[in-house]
Amino acid sequence: MASEVLAGQWIEGSVTHVRDVDTIEVSNLPVRLNGVDGPELDERGGLAAKRWMQKLILRKPVKCWLTGDKTYDRWVGTCYTSSDEDIGALAIQAGQARDCPRYSGGKYLQLETQESRRLPQHGYCR
Repeated sequence: MASEVLAGQWIEGSVTHVRDVDTIEVSNLPVRLNGVDGPELDERGGLAAKRWMQKLILRKPVKCWLTGDKTYDRWVGTCYTSSDEDIGALAIQAGQARDCPRYSGGKYLQLETQESRRLPQHGYCR
């Protein structure tokens, strides 16, 4: 499947693994949530954010619109629950992640909460 990924392509499947709040695996294909800045596992809030994401989507069906970009081993995309809710937006609204304006164009900024603003913002997002 990974060699067939192209820009502007939908993938669908169950979430087989949650690496952290902004990286999931859909049918074993790693997907980095586009425009979402989540804490790393060793940063404040990182483990809690991962657990939150696991409760939300682990072993559940999702669909992701892939941009065609890749960062490390992960394809970049926007993923949705089976009820068409943007997973990145849900994480930010729940205070588990922040908007990453460099990649989101600021589309999630208005969703940030007091809790999410307490999380670290990574330099690559500015």
